[in-house]
Amino acid sequence: MSKNLRSVLFLVLMAICLAASVCFAQPLTSQELIERAKEYDGKTISYLGEAIGDVMHRGDFAWINVNDGLNAIGIWVKKDLAEKITLTGNYKFIGDTILIEGQFNRSCLEHGGDLDIHANSLTIIKNGSKVEEKIDIYKIIAGLAFMAIVLFLGLLRFLRKAFTKR
Repeated sequence: MSKNLRSVLFLVLMAICLAASVCFAQPLTSQELIERAKEYDGKTISYLGEAIGDVMHRGDFAWINVNDGLNAIGIWVKKDLAEKITLTGNYKFIGDTILIEGQFNRSCLEHGGDLDIHANSLTIIKNGSKVEEKIDIYKIIAGLAFMAIVLFLGLLRFLRKAFTKR
């Protein structure tokens, strides 16, 4: 293999590696977006988190809130993309984990100057699920014991007053 052919193959391989790293960029965290809002303003970014609260439909669009574990950011998304979301997080459910790609706005003029993301795409990464409630038997026993002690002390006080007045 000639030296020129090796150089060309090496350059092509490097270009493929660089292109792959650009295509699979890591999503930004809410903390990064808030702290470096001026730098990301108007740029297309990726943001990953749990869909929480309600999907609020507004004509052909919808608002969704996405929490990455640090903060929640409002996402303005087309109605058909928002309909992909099956579960939103609350006390009883863990919401769908979604990947948002769209334009970051540190002060969106269209939406009253709020920080938001206008989504171009929405991908469901993981479906949501119901939160399993676990009943702690020791807390129930402790509560019943506390209630019994309070009732016993109340009874003692009542009896003490009843017998001291005679």
